[in-house]
Amino acid sequence: MAVGIVAKLTCKEGANAEFEAGFKGMQKAVSENEPGCNFYLLFKSRSEPSTYFVMEQYEDNDALAQHGKSDGFRAAGARLGPYSGGPAEIELMDLV
Repeated sequence: MAVGIVAKLTCKEGANAEFEAGFKGMQKAVSENEPGCNFYLLFKSRSEPSTYFVMEQYEDNDALAQHGKSDGFRAAGARLGPYSGGPAEIELMDLV
């Protein structure tokens, strides 16, 4: 069964360009190295300029588990760290 995620992320004030560039690197790593990921998209809030939402879908729980373990994801996540405004709020969902 497919697994969906919506993650709410914030970046430090004034660090939007760096945050977005870092996230694009993470998207590339995910698309090139995680065949079980159906999509991994970043959206910026219209009302809160430092708030972003990541919409993700994985083929199953195994693909999701691989996501957090991949070297590319970890490296890109480390590059995003200095621009992060705090921990992500994550909602896991099952496809109906």
